[in-house]
Amino acid sequence: MMLQVDFQAGKPVYLQLADQIRYAAASGRLRPGEPLPSLRPLAEELRINRNTIAKAYAELESQGLIETIPGKGHFLRKGNPPITETVCKRLLTTEIDQAVVLAHHLQVERPRFTELVNERLDYFERKSASIKEGN
Repeated sequence: MMLQVDFQAGKPVYLQLADQIRYAAASGRLRPGEPLPSLRPLAEELRINRNTIAKAYAELESQGLIETIPGKGHFLRKGNPPITETVCKRLLTTEIDQAVVLAHHLQVERPRFTELVNERLDYFERKSASIKEGN
């Protein structure tokens, strides 16, 4: 898995990493049970403190997306993560708010914005279906 950080992004590095892992899981690039990169080598590769990566992993673990197996590492959790509806709503609302604000600044009208959202939903449904079929 290739992770990158942008120190000019204005977003904390640990959140950048957590978002990239969430995206990899949602898109199927990271499959359930697959290991995440180890802290020390990833920290060296990205030239960041390993505690930053640990914070990203802790964030994902608190959301039920990954699990830590002592002595083995961090893995994408198999099955449905136990995320409560309240936590799910909070996470989605935050991301949706950011997208809406960005669309406003880019002067994207509501119909075009909802069209883009539907296109992305369709894309991920097709991607998920092809993964389930083993393609």
